[in-house]
Amino acid sequence: MESIENIQKELKEKLSEKRYKHSLGVMKKAGELAKIYKIDTYIAELTGLAHDIAKEMTNDEKLEYAQKHNIQVDEIEKSNIGLLHAKIGADIAKNKYGFTEEMQNAIKYHTVTNPDMDLLAKIIFVSDKIEENREYEGVQELRKLAKSNIDACILEILNYTIKENIDKGKLVHPNSILTRNKLLIH
Repeated sequence: MESIENIQKELKEKLSEKRYKHSLGVMKKAGELAKIYKIDTYIAELTGLAHDIAKEMTNDEKLEYAQKHNIQVDEIEKSNIGLLHAKIGADIAKNKYGFTEEMQNAIKYHTVTNPDMDLLAKIIFVSDKIEENREYEGVQELRKLAKSNIDACILEILNYTIKENIDKGKLVHPNSILTRNKLLIH
C-alpha cells in the first residue's frame, strides 16, 4: 500500500490548491474520528487523503474511465456525472495504491452513502462534510455530533442534503434514501 507522503506529493501536483487543501482536511478529520471510534488511524487518514483523487477529472474523462474499467454507471450518475468521482476514485485507489476493499468502499460511498457502510466509510463520509475548511450554517454542531454519535451525524447530513436536492429539483440517489431509512430504523 502506498504511503501518505507519496500520495500527498502526487495529489499536490494533480489537484487544485483548494481540492488538495480539502483532501488534507479530510485526512486530518478522519484521523481524529478514527481515534474516537477506535479504528486504525493511519488507514482512515490514508483513505481520507485519497477520497477525491478523481474529483477534478472532466466529465468526459470520468465517462471514458468508467467505460474502460467496467465501472457500472447508474441512471442518476448519468445525469450527474460528477458523482462518478467516488467510484472512479475507489478504482484508482485499488489499482494504483493497493487500497483494501474496506478503503475502496469508503471512497466509493463518500458521496451518496450506502446502507451497508462500515465504520471507516461512515468516518470518511462525515469527514468529507465537516473537515476544518468547510464553512456553512450548522457545521459546528455537526462537528460536535460526529464526536459522540456518527450515525446521528450522518442522518443530519443526509436530511439536509436530500432536502436541498429536492428543493433544487435535483435527483436524489436511492442509496442516500436507503441509508437514511436504515439509520432511522436502527
